[in-house]
Amino acid sequence: MNSTVAIPPLKIGNVVIGSPIVQAALSGYSDLPMRLIARRHGASYTLCEVMLDQFLLQLGNREKTRHFLDIHPDEPPVGGQLMGAEPEQFSAGALKLANAGFDIIDVNFGCPVKKVLGRCRGGFHLSQPHVAIEILRRTRDVVPDSIPVTVKMRRGIDDSTEARDQFFEILDGAIDAGLDAATVHGRTVVQRYVGPSRWEFLSEVKSYVGDRLKILGSGDLFTAADGYRMIEQTGIDGVTIARGAIGNPWIFSQSLALAAGKPLPAPPTIHQQAAVMREHFTLCEQTYSPERAPMLMRKFCIKYSASHPNFKTVRESFVRIKSREQFESVMAQHYDEDGPGQYLPREVHGSMEEC
Repeated sequence: MNSTVAIPPLKIGNVVIGSPIVQAALSGYSDLPMRLIARRHGASYTLCEVMLDQFLLQLGNREKTRHFLDIHPDEPPVGGQLMGAEPEQFSAGALKLANAGFDIIDVNFGCPVKKVLGRCRGGFHLSQPHVAIEILRRTRDVVPDSIPVTVKMRRGIDDSTEARDQFFEILDGAIDAGLDAATVHGRTVVQRYVGPSRWEFLSEVKSYVGDRLKILGSGDLFTAADGYRMIEQTGIDGVTIARGAIGNPWIFSQSLALAAGKPLPAPPTIHQQAAVMREHFTLCEQTYSPERAPMLMRKFCIKYSASHPNFKTVRESFVRIKSREQFESVMAQHYDEDGPGQYLPREVHGSMEEC
């Protein structure tokens, strides 16, 4: 990071965010426990995992599903992300998120998962600007004026000229509809996660919109330095950390240190890792139940293990945990003795899909 470059705090609509390094929405991951852990480690803003409009409209107070709309008192500002196919139903789902207390409503036009595209949701909307813009207009109209509305996009369905034109048509529509920000992933929908994210496209987008719309970037952000490097290279207003934040909430405290002109903090020690993992496990038990928590925590423990110097061995130990007791057994085996941790190897991020 170039410490001579001053990066202003992020504000979306009337919501003061602060640090421009925020946590992205991650399908299957960014639930209340993950978001709260990120906030406690310096994330200025987090987004819930994407929810379908149909699911939201049917959501009641059932024990197994009511947590989707839960917001911890320490969380705000927190964003609710929504995905769907039909404008009227979409806007009704957005209103339910607003009424649940989310500070910002985010429209997902970026998800590249095949089953999502096949149902005319997510990234599919980048191929049909008229429907996409109608969704944005209806959502902005129905959500109270005090709550900002934003949109998540990729740089197009593919690399064709038509896809590029469609992207900018939707971007213009977002501005005309009164949206406050757009998050742009530097890959196309067809590209999914193959090949590098094209950061230079973010520069073009920010130059195009100027001050009319806040632009956040996404794609290939795995270290604290990556986030600031993207901002400095592209001129965008902020970045959303996705895969780089799973099992790695320290990326946000590391980002704050860099922003203050301090050296990059050392990776968390083994005992520091253990404390956060136990905190996360307890939050998971409180959010879901002691019975459901172990299976839900397994995927997080596997990601947390990447900070351990013997992560391949530790990761295998977490693969089969089915109870808090088994979790504590693995912790006793690998985390009882303190020592230095490690920054996450890029290989651990793999090709996991975020929406």
